Amino acid sequence: MSEDDDDAVDLCTERMAEAQLFGLQDEFSCSMCLDIFSDPMSLSCGHSFCLKCLTDYWDQSQVCSCPQCRHTFTTRPELHRNTVLNEVIKKLKRMVISPPPSPLPSSENYAGLSDVECDICTEKTFRAVKSCLTCMASFCQTHLQPHHEAAALKHHKLTDPDRNLKEKLCVKHQKSLEIYCKTDKICICPICGVSEHNGHKMVELDTERKEKEKHLGATLSEIRRRVEERKKTLKDTKRMMEQIK
Repeated sequence: MSEDDDDAVDLCTERMAEAQLFGLQDEFSCSMCLDIFSDPMSLSCGHSFCLKCLTDYWDQSQVCSCPQCRHTFTTRPELHRNTVLNEVIKKLKRMVISPPPSPLPSSENYAGLSDVECDICTEKTFRAVKSCLTCMASFCQTHLQPHHEAAALKHHKLTDPDRNLKEKLCVKHQKSLEIYCKTDKICICPICGVSEHNGHKMVELDTERKEKEKHLGATLSEIRRRVEERKKTLKDTKRMMEQIK
C-alpha cells in the first residue's frame, strides 16, 4: 500500500471517528447548563460537571451533593479535572459542526405578559412549555429538547410552566419539595425527611395531592347535591305560596 493510500485510510478513519464523536455530543454535555463541558470535573459518584456550574451550585447550597444523583458528601470534596474527558471535549470543539437549521419559531411562541418565560433564551424570549423541578428552570420547546434526548436528563421531573419555582424549594436545603409529612402536615425535601422528620408518616407529594383532590371532589359533589336539594325545596315552597294566594 502506498503512502498516499495510507494517508487516505488515516483521513477516512479520522472522519469516521469525528462522525461518531459528533453523534455522542449529548454525552459530552453538562446536565446543569446543557452545554458542552467547560473544564469538566468528576465526582466520586462518577458524574461530571463544568467547574463553574458545580462551584456555583455548591456555593448556593448548604449541603454538598451531586446535582444529578443527589449523593451527599460529608465535606466539600476536592475537585479533579477529568483529563480524558477534557481532551475529548477539546477535540469536539475543534470539529467543524454544521447542525441542521432549526425551523424558525412562530411569533405566537414569544412569551406574553401572562406567559412563563424560558430561562435559557438570551435574545428573544419564548414561551416556556415545561418547567423542570430538578433543574428548577423553565424551557421553551427548543431548549426542552435535551430533556427528551439526553439520558442524564430523561429522569428529571417536568411539570406545566410555573413562574413560582422558587416557592417549591426547601428554604433550608434548597432542594425540591417532593415529600408531604402527614405528621406535621407540611411539604418537605428528601433531606428534611431524613434529618428532621425521621419516624414521621410521609408520602410522596403527588400521592398526597391526588388524595386531596379525591377528597375535594367528594366534598364538592356533596355540596352540589345539597344545593340542588335546597333549590328543589325553595321551588316547592314558592309553588305552595302561589297556591295559598
